[in-house]
Amino acid sequence: MKRVRRGAAVTRRDLLQGAGYAIAAAAFPSMPLIAGQSTSSDATQQPVSSVMNKLSAYMAEASGRALPDGVVESAKQHILDTFAAMISGSELPPGRKAIEFVRAYGGKEVATVVASNIVCGPIEAALANGVLAHADETDDSHGPSRSHPGVSVVPAALAAGEQFGISGTHFLRAVTLGYDVGTRVTMSMGGPAYQAATHRSTHGTVAAFAAGAAAGSAASLNAQQMRLLLDYSAQQTSGIGAWSRDAEHMEKAFLFGGKPAAGAVTAAFLVRSGWTGVDDIFSGPDNFFEAIAPRQNGAIKADPAVLVEKLGERYEITRTNIKKWTVGSPIQAPLDALEGFFKKRAFTADDVRKVVVRIASDEADTVSNRDMPDICMEHMVAVMLLDKTVTFLSVHDKARMKDPVVLRHRAKVEVVADPRIDARRPRREAIVEVTLADGTQLNEWVKDVRGTEENPMTRAEVVAKARDLITPVLGATACTSLIEKVLNIEGVKDIRGLRPLLQRA
Repeated sequence: MKRVRRGAAVTRRDLLQGAGYAIAAAAFPSMPLIAGQSTSSDATQQPVSSVMNKLSAYMAEASGRALPDGVVESAKQHILDTFAAMISGSELPPGRKAIEFVRAYGGKEVATVVASNIVCGPIEAALANGVLAHADETDDSHGPSRSHPGVSVVPAALAAGEQFGISGTHFLRAVTLGYDVGTRVTMSMGGPAYQAATHRSTHGTVAAFAAGAAAGSAASLNAQQMRLLLDYSAQQTSGIGAWSRDAEHMEKAFLFGGKPAAGAVTAAFLVRSGWTGVDDIFSGPDNFFEAIAPRQNGAIKADPAVLVEKLGERYEITRTNIKKWTVGSPIQAPLDALEGFFKKRAFTADDVRKVVVRIASDEADTVSNRDMPDICMEHMVAVMLLDKTVTFLSVHDKARMKDPVVLRHRAKVEVVADPRIDARRPRREAIVEVTLADGTQLNEWVKDVRGTEENPMTRAEVVAKARDLITPVLGATACTSLIEKVLNIEGVKDIRGLRPLLQRA
């Protein structure tokens, strides 16, 4: 713990740091609620809805519930993919800043900060690891909710899991629960349309609940505590669509990963230590939907039943995309199409006269002529034409955005918002039309992007991607050991055993 000089003034930072220690310490010992115990005064108590009863019971039972084999395999792949995103993200500006922050801040040595030698408080570790995970466009994405679940869920589950020394199986189930709970929140309010109607970020909204559920499961909260956790998650829901104007990916990493992961761990620890709140934030006066959901002609556009729709039958982690290419999601389909063209016919960038990429209107707004290479459609198409592939290194070579050769080919690329693709949302589809100098036209409507539920990557492909991201940072030996451990995570007795494999030597 940081020492304060005798006689020195206590700074705001000292107070905040002390508060962080107090919250983490409050997690021990747990003070479980007695069955039937009220969590708020009778004057404010409202009946708990059937939706909330079902959801909170499902969440509380998740750590002890066996998952189907296919879901287990999917969860392992998403955990590995997110760890790889964290590790590679440590080399990028948002990741470096996150590590600098926790190194200066300090904290009780409880939780791992990935790709560093830092062990700090779980709240701070969750913040840093969430930023690392979305320092880039490497991580997974869930179309129906328009979110990136892994970047908040995995850091929150890891930090809370290390606090309580949970097993690998428990960790995997907590992660799976996070995907199931968080994504259903924006799906209950229209999915991608929610952000367009409210200017609130789908990503921030999903992440608050997704990370909360994961941390709550790792903390072994009971059903009533889970209801309070959802209440605190709702109070932490934030984020507006202005993140798209962040030219350095810093605010985006904070909103998508760091803030919700840290908030989730905080909420889980507070509730576990006996804090009280509202039993059902999804019903009653001033509930979540009244405050947050879109409205049409004064009526709230939300269906709370979606929160529990097919729970235990449809696992959202299996519907979450793992990106083949380390670029923004709307760019995945066009790169798939170009790769297919190269396999069908030999041609060079100089042979191309024009490329038209047709995508959805909201996607065109997100990725057209952006300042960051990994979310700039025109730039990435030009790089693909020149290199015939896209790598982590080429995606982050910002200097190439000013390369005259790249700019010459980038000028051939036109991005068009197409109503046919709009009608297919939230699917990430694209129509790509390449016209060669000799008049030949190559056309492809990519409907099933590689890495989606309809066209999943194999385990070998996910592992190959992870190797490309992890090896340059941690080395080949550590990379191989980490991959093997994650793919056999049922054998991990204490999740803290992953620490030597996740950190720099």
